[in-house]
Amino acid sequence: MESIQEIYRIGNGPSSSHTMGPKKAAETFLERNPNAFRYEVTLYGSLAATGKGHLTGVAIENAFADKQMKLNWESSTFLKKHPNALNLKAYDNEDTLLDDWTAYSVGGGAIIDDQSELETKHVYEFTTMDDILKWCHKNGSSFWEYVEQNEGKEIWDFLAEVWKTMQDAIKRGLNTEGSLPGGLKLPRKAHLYSLKAKNYSGPMKKRAMLYAFALAVSEENAGGGEIVTAPTCGACGVLPASLNYYKKFYKFEDKAILKALATAGLIGNLVKTNASISGAEVGCQGEVGTACAMASGAATQLHGGSIHQIEYSAEMGLEHHLGLTCDPVLGLVQIPCIERNVFAAARALNHNTYALLSDGRHRISFDQVTKTMLKTGHDLPKMYKETSIGGLALYKGLAE
Repeated sequence: MESIQEIYRIGNGPSSSHTMGPKKAAETFLERNPNAFRYEVTLYGSLAATGKGHLTGVAIENAFADKQMKLNWESSTFLKKHPNALNLKAYDNEDTLLDDWTAYSVGGGAIIDDQSELETKHVYEFTTMDDILKWCHKNGSSFWEYVEQNEGKEIWDFLAEVWKTMQDAIKRGLNTEGSLPGGLKLPRKAHLYSLKAKNYSGPMKKRAMLYAFALAVSEENAGGGEIVTAPTCGACGVLPASLNYYKKFYKFEDKAILKALATAGLIGNLVKTNASISGAEVGCQGEVGTACAMASGAATQLHGGSIHQIEYSAEMGLEHHLGLTCDPVLGLVQIPCIERNVFAAARALNHNTYALLSDGRHRISFDQVTKTMLKTGHDLPKMYKETSIGGLALYKGLAE
């Protein structure tokens, strides 16, 4: 299993699979073929279907900024390995093909090709929650300690940068007004929600600020701002909102939050390894569902939950998002994506409380629900997996 640094990628929105991934593929191809006379890029499947709203074309054009490049869109063609596919070709000045590479953006900004499954080295021995629980029990350790053992102490500097970037995104989002880019002209709400929160006290104020935090990060992402994938751009508001909520209202120190980030990253890694975090492959259950599982587990650790209560909390985060479709209106990471981040953050708080009230024993394990999520995602019709031709995406009149 790969490093949690692959779950937490710092970059610009609005989509890890549709902007970060394709940009990375284009840059990799350019490094391989820096002196070609011209280039041709073809986008396939979900990458092409919602690419304009996700700024895929812009990301690729920026990568080929001073090069001669032709971009083709083939939304009706789905390659077998993954629905987010792109083919890149390089030619010399006599139109001889120099290189031909097909890449797949599998979620979270990660890229694979036909010869690879993962582009990064594996740093974890165990790849299931059950095996990690056994290791933790045997060694009297927590999940974050398992992360430290495999990643090394340098992981804390990385997570400190992740946490700072998350907090910066919240601050910017709370202080930015206006409408988001794209045909929906959706107004930003984070600033107003934070203002209205000041009129309340007690639980209502706390809940309103949680909403504002999640809105802030998700709106920053939709506007192309710098965020952290957790595990994707489309689900990037859930974990920061939850952690910032506990920092603000429960006064948890950054040291404890970094440990929670480590555990959350491990949870996201398990889903990515054994299922998928790609909306184009399994629907939004793989994005927001995984983000909720990460936030739920992190919250339970912060409140002193046992490893079994943390596992239970994370399992609920994924279980209660099973079947969630990916149906962005106009291909934008706005409706219903932003509100889903808000309510997944709220659910994470509920899962934490529910798990802490239990003894951690339950019937459906995290590993079982992860397998179920993958099968459910594969059973979903293509129209509900980031193509903008089904579900809520049919209401294109919203842009009029």
